[in-house]
Amino acid sequence: MSWQLTADRPIYLQLIEEIELRIVSGMYTVGEKLPGVRDLAAQASVNPNTMQKALTELERQGLVYSQRTAGRFITEDSKMIQNLKNQLATDQILDFFKKMNQLGFTKEETIKLMQQLGSKEDAK
Repeated sequence: MSWQLTADRPIYLQLIEEIELRIVSGMYTVGEKLPGVRDLAAQASVNPNTMQKALTELERQGLVYSQRTAGRFITEDSKMIQNLKNQLATDQILDFFKKMNQLGFTKEETIKLMQQLGSKEDAK
């Protein structure tokens, strides 16, 4: 999974979101040791100070923790990860409904269209 960063928002916020996504998708697993700041920064093609800022915020949130001299690790709190996953999914769904509403669809019409498309996918 490549780092998809854009110029329209602060990079450190995008890094936070990308790492959160990698955690909830299972790319980074519960309790896993993260690569070092410099390695992560190189992967994302960002300044190490920017990556450090993002990781510090993730530590503040409790998703990542540091062990002196051993590095940073993903939280072992699987409930916290599941809650984050549910929140990210909820945000995506609400954004989708908002965009569909801007196209003139009601929530009910959107759901019906999704069900129709789902039925077509199931038939494949």
